[in-house]
Amino acid sequence: MELQFRIKGKFKTSADPAPARQEILDMLKDAEGTILSKGAPEGMGAGITSMDVDGDGVGLEITSGRYVRAHDAILRLRKPLAELLGKGHRIGVRGLEISEYVVRIPSEQPLKEFKLPYVNSMEYADGAITLSLELEQSEIEKRVPDRIISLVEDKVKAQSYGGKGEHWNLLWESGKKEHVFDSDPTEELMKRGWIKRGASRGQWIHGPQSVAVFRAFERIVMEEIVKPLGYREMIFPKLVTWDVWQRSGHAKGVYPEIYYVCPPKTRDPEFWEEVADYYKVTLEVPLDMIAEKIDKPIGGLCYAQCPPFWPFLQGETMPDDGLPLYVFDRSGTSHRYESGGLHGMERVDEFHRIELVFMGTPEQVVAHSEDMQKRYMHIFNDILDLEWRTAWVTPWFMAQEGLAGLATETRVGTIDYEAVMPYRGEDGEWLEFQNMSVNGDKYPKGFNVKSQSNKELWSGCSGIGLERWASAFYAQKGLDADGWPDAFREIVGELPEGIRFL
Repeated sequence: MELQFRIKGKFKTSADPAPARQEILDMLKDAEGTILSKGAPEGMGAGITSMDVDGDGVGLEITSGRYVRAHDAILRLRKPLAELLGKGHRIGVRGLEISEYVVRIPSEQPLKEFKLPYVNSMEYADGAITLSLELEQSEIEKRVPDRIISLVEDKVKAQSYGGKGEHWNLLWESGKKEHVFDSDPTEELMKRGWIKRGASRGQWIHGPQSVAVFRAFERIVMEEIVKPLGYREMIFPKLVTWDVWQRSGHAKGVYPEIYYVCPPKTRDPEFWEEVADYYKVTLEVPLDMIAEKIDKPIGGLCYAQCPPFWPFLQGETMPDDGLPLYVFDRSGTSHRYESGGLHGMERVDEFHRIELVFMGTPEQVVAHSEDMQKRYMHIFNDILDLEWRTAWVTPWFMAQEGLAGLATETRVGTIDYEAVMPYRGEDGEWLEFQNMSVNGDKYPKGFNVKSQSNKELWSGCSGIGLERWASAFYAQKGLDADGWPDAFREIVGELPEGIRFL
C-alpha cells in the first residue's frame, strides 16, 4: 500500500456562509482538478470526499496520497475561500478547526511502542501503521505532520534493517601482521601503574608513561597532518548549548549519551546555605536538595568536538581567497555517557581528542579528504606499523537518526579506520580507532555560512582519539618500548619514570 491521509476540518466564518453555498460548492469541486492537484502526477492529487456549508463555517473531508498531502491540500483552500466570501459576501474566514486527522504509513511489521507529540494513538493492522493526530492550524503551517511522518518512516526503515545498523563497505586492508602481544592492554597498563581509574565512571588518570605516548601521537599528528596541510589551531568551547546542537543536527538523537550541564538557580549564598549546613552536619552531599536548586540544563559537555566551533562562522560570508579553511582543536576532553558499552581504555566516558575541521567548495573538501587518507595511511603503515583496514559507513547524521545506507550524495559519508585487537579471540575483533567524515553542506547550511562568490560550501571533520590510538597500538605492539617500531620509538624517546608507591 501507499502512504494515505484523511483529514476532517472546518473553516470557521464570521457570518453564516449559507447565502454563498452554491458558489462554495462549485469552487471546491473545481479545486480538485486545479489547486489540489498542482505538483502531483495526473490522478494523484488530493480529493474532497465530503463538504458541508452550515451556520458557522465550511466543513471538509479530504483524502490523499503522498504527493499533495491532505493537510497541505486543506490549507490551499483557505485563500480562494476567503476571496470568494470576502469579495462577494463580506464574510471573513477566521481560521481552520481540525476535528480528525488520520495517516496510514506502510509497514511490514508493527513498531515498538513509543510516544510522539500530537499523536493520540498509533495502531498496526493490515500492513500499515495508523496514526491519529491532534493538530491545530498552526501545527500544520509549521510542518509538524510532515516531521511526524518522516520520523515514523525512518523508524520503519531502521527496523527493516534490523535496527540502527550501519552500512559497512570495506575499502582497504593492510593484511595480516605478526603481533608481539596478546593480552588486554588496559589490564597490563593498570598492573604497571601507567593508568588508574578516575573517580568518575569511564574516566582514567594517566601517569607519566601513558602521557608520553599520548604526546608522541600528538607530535605525529602535528608533523604529518597539521603542519603540512596548513591547519591553524583554535580553542573550541567544551560546554555546548542547545541552539548549537539544533543547528548541527545532534539534537535529533544525542540525549541518551550526553552529560547535561545545569546552572544554579542563583549565586546567592543564602539560597545555598541549607545545602552547605546539611553537609557540615551529616558529612553527606544532599543530592535531592541540590536537584531542587539547579536550573534546567542549558546544554551539555562536549559530545562531538566540532559543533561548538561553528558559531565562530555563523552568519558570516567567507572570502574566496580564505578557502579552503583548515582548523583544529586539542584543548580539552570530550564526554559521552557510554552506558553498558564501557570497556577498558578504548571505550570511555571522558576522552582526549584532536579534532580537525575543514571547509571549502565540494571539490576542495573531497580533495582534502583524499589527501588526509594518504597521510593516515603513511602514519598507520610506516610509523605505527598497525594491522588495520578502512570501511565506508553510514554518515554519523544518518546513523544517529536510525537510518541505514549512505547519503544520496555519494561523496558524502564517513570512513572508519579499524585495527585488529589480537587479545579478543583467535581471529581478534576490530576496534574503530579513527574516522573521517565529509559532511556535505550540513554544517555551513545549518550555521548559515556563505561564500563570497555564493558557491556551495561543504565541510568535513576527523576526530583523532588518543585513547583509541593507544588501545590499538598497545594491543598489537605491547607495552615494552623495545618491541615498538623504530620510527615510533624515535618519536616517543625515552619513557619517563612512573610514580612509585610504598
